[in-house]
Amino acid sequence: LVGDLLDASRLQAGVLAISLSAVGLDEIVPLALDELQVPNDRVRLDVQSGLPSVLCDPVLVQRVLVNLIANALRYSPPDTPPIITASSFDDRVELRVIDRGPGIPREKLAEALQPFQRLGDTDNTTGVGLGLALSNGFMEAMGGKLEAEDTPGGGLTMVISLPSAHAQEGVR
Repeated sequence: LVGDLLDASRLQAGVLAISLSAVGLDEIVPLALDELQVPNDRVRLDVQSGLPSVLCDPVLVQRVLVNLIANALRYSPPDTPPIITASSFDDRVELRVIDRGPGIPREKLAEALQPFQRLGDTDNTTGVGLGLALSNGFMEAMGGKLEAEDTPGGGLTMVISLPSAHAQEGVR
């Protein structure tokens, strides 16, 4: 909690240390799953190699993924594991963490990314509502985006969008 509060303060002050490099999401996703100690049958993974590398801070992206995957596991029915997919569009790479849990009402999707939002969650052992706000701040600090969407058929899909490293080569 203290670390999250410090990171929130750093983000707000614009002094969060970020180290951008070109890295493949297919390298970061397994690290996040290892950190969470997720058994292979608890998450369906569809992150293909060959996607463009992204320009990001891999440590921060891993922290974002750990948060998103932990949330998806917490809210997914036991017989319906979350799905992690990745795809490339133009100069961006998108990674989706998809669950079939209760979801978030459409009118509250944007609110979910604000600090201290629990959105009706009454389990006081799971956090104080900083995870998605920090994840959103980390993504913005790296030039990425984090968006919450309805999962067709029910649930929540969290979308990470990062610039491809190739697209950024000409920008520097």
